[in-house]
Amino acid sequence: MKTLFFLPKPRYLLSLASLFHTFPNPNPNPNFQRPSSHKLVNRPPPYRHWDLPIPTPRQTLNPNPNPNPVPNFSQADFSSICALLTDPALSSGASLEDALSRTGIKPCSGLLEAIFGHFDSSPKPLFTLFCWAVKQHGFESSETLFNFMVDVLAKSRAFDSAWLLLLDRAEAGEQPDLVSSNTFSILIRRYARAGMTFSAIRTFEFARSLDSIRDQDSEWSLLEILLDSLCKEGHVRVASEYFDQQKGLNLSWVPSIRVYNILLNGWFRSRKLKHAERLWRTMKKENVIPTVVTYGTLVEGYCRMRRSERAIELVDEMRVVGIEPNAIVYNPIIDSFSEAGRFKEAMGMMERCLVSETGPTISTYNSLVKGFCKAGDLAGASKVLRMMISRDVAPTLTTYNYFFRYFSRYGKIEEGMNLYTKIIESGHTPDRLSYHLLIKMMCEEERLDLAMQVRKEMRVRGCDLDLATSTMLIHLLCKMRKLEEAFAEFEDMIRRGIVPQYLTFERMNNALRKRGLTDMARKLCEMMTYVPHSSKLPSTYSGDRDASRERKTSIIQRAEAISDILKTCNDPRELVKRRSSFENTTSVADRLIEDIKRRANKT
Repeated sequence: MKTLFFLPKPRYLLSLASLFHTFPNPNPNPNFQRPSSHKLVNRPPPYRHWDLPIPTPRQTLNPNPNPNPVPNFSQADFSSICALLTDPALSSGASLEDALSRTGIKPCSGLLEAIFGHFDSSPKPLFTLFCWAVKQHGFESSETLFNFMVDVLAKSRAFDSAWLLLLDRAEAGEQPDLVSSNTFSILIRRYARAGMTFSAIRTFEFARSLDSIRDQDSEWSLLEILLDSLCKEGHVRVASEYFDQQKGLNLSWVPSIRVYNILLNGWFRSRKLKHAERLWRTMKKENVIPTVVTYGTLVEGYCRMRRSERAIELVDEMRVVGIEPNAIVYNPIIDSFSEAGRFKEAMGMMERCLVSETGPTISTYNSLVKGFCKAGDLAGASKVLRMMISRDVAPTLTTYNYFFRYFSRYGKIEEGMNLYTKIIESGHTPDRLSYHLLIKMMCEEERLDLAMQVRKEMRVRGCDLDLATSTMLIHLLCKMRKLEEAFAEFEDMIRRGIVPQYLTFERMNNALRKRGLTDMARKLCEMMTYVPHSSKLPSTYSGDRDASRERKTSIIQRAEAISDILKTCNDPRELVKRRSSFENTTSVADRLIEDIKRRANKT
């Protein structure tokens, strides 16, 4: 079966930027000939008042924060390994290792780090590549590469493999500096994100028992990472209880202000206002000296609870205690006003921020851009964009992603592709979220040709397809009755170690059987048997909650019926008669419902 998974050579890739070019290129290529027409955009549209300026690379942040001007590997080696990792005929494990050995490439850490940056959503092939490289003579892994491998495995919840890799390095005694506090912080954050709070705490306990962690005085910073990870993932109660436990075990320990800031932020993120205020009173009682970050956390928390007036009162309180507000404090207020569409007040707070010592930051302007885009005011968002550029504040991809969100929300394909064109031609590389929003827009508008073209450019420009992007493409392919292509996309997800959603499997399986493609459907079922997955559809995950909701609804309905009877009936005998009649009716209905449920479960 012909498959779609390959990395095309650059000369064969037709850029989307060439398909949707509407603005002059500042550095045109005289050898490149642009197609004269396209079925979506046949000619450059007239200039609009909301056309977005894209500064040149020297005006903006470097799209690659860690550039390597002189790589210690050849581009040919990089391309060869990338081709093997995307070859659908090669499964992870022995077959891929044999293919890598036949290339004769001598791997180095720089080469693998570059490849990992392109395939961070393909854990199985990357793990095979790393294990193969470790076996090669003269190969030494860097700490960055080792932590990258641990993160990729933990991200896919292959925690057993991550621990085997970590313990193997720690016990071997070779390159002892590979396993550091950064390695354990990765595991702690991934455990917290997976909701495995006990495992996150056990990881910290194990790390603090190592001499290398104690010698580096990293124990308390790792504790802060643990509490921060738990709080950010909604487990603030667990974090607070563990914090109290540590204070009880070590009476001489004086927690840093950062620990209190983390817990404050956690209570506010969980919308537990009383707990946050109680902690704030405790801090005052224990004479904990707040910092500007503490007040920024309080201000952000009250803004999150839609209490902007209280947040402004805290700004005045800061000045009383001698702390000058800065962008950390003003940004949440501006963001809150922008989210609520109160742009006059947001711009007024921006004026106060302009006269502060630090002035507005990129986050300040991004809050305004986000608010205007959410309100559907593209002209206002464009005005803020020009204002920030005129003040030498360089917009980032996050800034432009808010515009992509707007275009995706309103199905403005042409405008979205024009922005994508300008970003590419200005020398920048869109990030994963940019491509995700573009593909989402194409799928919602059922533009399969453009969605597949964006997918190609996404891979060539170094963004691996994640679960969300692959799922959207598969659903669109099924909807467009491109079942062979959908099956190839599904198969590639399994090969890369990404577990598809059960809803996606059900949709594909039903579509294949309806089309009479039973062999393909059987192979699809076989693939799902080898990966851990849930057999519940999204609507069936909350069965117990649904039953509880039904009972509550039934009680409310009975109470309302009795209330109506009491309003019109004064005879006690009549009330008893109606009550028994009502109870008989509801009991019969309840028995019928239970009988239907039992029959459904048997089938």
